Parts: sequence; C-alpha cells; structure tokens
Amino acid sequence: MKTKILQPTALFFAALFFLNSCNSKKEEVATAAIEPKTETFLLAKEKLTTELRLPAELTGFQQVDLYAKVSSFVKTLKVDIGSKVTKGQLLIVLEAPEISSQLAAAESRLKSMEAIYATSKSTYNRLFETSKVEGTISKNDLEMASGKKNSDYAQYQAAIAAHKEVSIMRGYLEIRAPFDGVVASRNVNLGTFVGPSSSSPLLTIQQQNKLRLAVSVPELYTGYLHNGDEMSFNVKSLPETFKATITRMSGALDLKLRSERVEMDVHNTKGNLLPGMVAEVSLPLNAKDSTFVVPKSALVNAAEGMFVIKVVNHKATRVDVKKGREIDDKIEIFGDLNPKDKLVKIASEEIKEGDVINE
Repeated sequence: MKTKILQPTALFFAALFFLNSCNSKKEEVATAAIEPKTETFLLAKEKLTTELRLPAELTGFQQVDLYAKVSSFVKTLKVDIGSKVTKGQLLIVLEAPEISSQLAAAESRLKSMEAIYATSKSTYNRLFETSKVEGTISKNDLEMASGKKNSDYAQYQAAIAAHKEVSIMRGYLEIRAPFDGVVASRNVNLGTFVGPSSSSPLLTIQQQNKLRLAVSVPELYTGYLHNGDEMSFNVKSLPETFKATITRMSGALDLKLRSERVEMDVHNTKGNLLPGMVAEVSLPLNAKDSTFVVPKSALVNAAEGMFVIKVVNHKATRVDVKKGREIDDKIEIFGDLNPKDKLVKIASEEIKEGDVINE
C-alpha cells in the first residue's frame, strides 16, 4: 500500500522540476535574443582625396602703369582702350620745348668742345715731334701743351655726358609698350599736361594672352598642395570649366589671413577670360601618405573630447583621436591606433569604458 501512494507523488515532483527547467532555459534564450550585437570593423589605412573650393582672382600675367618722366604735353596719342600693342610700339608722343632747346645747346657745346680738343691735341702732337730735336722746344712748353690737351679732353667728355643726358630725357618724350598686351585704361587726351607729379598713369597695359590666377590657401591645407598639381576653376560669366597648373607657391603665410598665396598660369588662347574676373577654384587635396579613415559614425565628439571605441578582448576601450579631412561619410583620424584594430562602427557616449561588446 505504501509503494502505490509514493509513485504518483514522485512523478508529480519530477514533472514540476522539468517544467521549471524548461522555463529557465526559455528565459535564458529570451535574454540572449534581447541583447543586440554591436557591429565592428577592422581599421585600415587609405589615401583620402578631397577637393577644396576657394575664391580666386584673375590678373594679367604682366601689368604696368605708364607715367611721364618729364613735365610735358601730350602731342600724339596713338592708342586707346582695348588697343592691342606689341613690345616697343610707340604709344604716346609728348612735347617739351625746353628739352628740345637743351638738346640743341648740348649738341652745339659738344661740337665746340670736340673742335677745341682736336686743336689742342694736334698742337701737342706737333710740339712733341719737334721736341725730339734737341734744343728746339723747351720742356715747359711741352708740358703746358700736354696739360691743355688733357683739360680740353676732360671738357669734351663732359660735353658728351651732358649731350647723352639730354638725349635720354628727349627719349622720355616717347612712351613705348614694354611688352605685348592690351591697353586696359587711358587717362589722358591730346594737349594734357603730364609730369612726374601726376597722380594717375597715362596708360595701363596688361598682358592678357597669359593670365595669373591667385588664390589664398588656409594654413590647414597648405601641406597638401605642390607645384605641378592640376586644378580646375570656373567663372560666373562663362559656363565652361578651365584647367590650370600650380606654378608658384609663396612658401610663407600671410600674417593677416594666415594663408599661403598660390598662383597658377592660365593660357588665355581664346581671349574669353579677362583680368579682374573672380573665379572659384577646385584644389585637389591629395595626402602624401596613407592615413586611418573611418566612417563618421565611428567617431564620437563628446564634451570631454573626440574618441573612437576599440574592442579589446570583447571589451570597450576609448581611444582619443584628432580628426582630419572629411569626405562624404568618411573622416580621417589620428591617434594611438594600429592597422587591423577592431573598432565599433556606430559608436556613442553610452558605451562606457570596459563595457562588454557583443559582436
């Protein structure tokens, strides 16, 4: 009788234990399913290529303002705004009557001194030849003739210098083009009185078949640019895109703008680009070496600084970094990192130091 009573009781407790075990396993499976997995990636280096768009200005490759060297009047004006000129071409003829008088006086004095020197030289030569016969010419007379010849020669050289000076001044009355270009501005008319004290130039000449494109590059990006780098630019008035090559870099930063002046030569073969145009330049920023590049979501910009989360033995480790250039959804980072380090792809401040990362 005792054996029959105990069997149902044992079965009941065994069934109850089995149900409790099943419920525990279900709770463990449910807990595991609730914990999300964290997406990670392996850190790698790559060369990030970006473009920097900056305003720039086109100027003539050569530009000069022409002024009058001497006080005079405009006698002839051979060019006007827009005139194409060639090197050495006569542009303006000035008139200064006093210079013409000075030149005539200088020529007269030069001829006079030339004749006087020729006479004294001839006299000395005759006396010198005669003095070879002993007792014919005294030594004192020969020395006086030599002194007269040397004095006349010095005055003759002074007359030559004076004549040359006036001739040069006379040459300043003709204004010629210093290089091939275009007359960009004209500030005088026929009969205008001009001189060294004039505040505005007579003409402004610009070389327009070759232009100079200048851009100021901020300090942060100067290390990415080099002579010979090709870039493109646009101007508002023309729909096409133009190409140019970096030709000159100043090698120093402007103290006010903290930027480096970079210049490019532009061959204006069509003549559709004009000096003074404002352009927008696309400068390629190519890194010299490969750098660590991560998705933007992997970088956390918190109040205590910027960091990424590295996974070490399934635990989170914060690594302080500095950011570099950005392009699309990628960003350069610099810090105590190594290739193939495992980083959290979507990081946040909620992931604390030492948290377990379920990959």
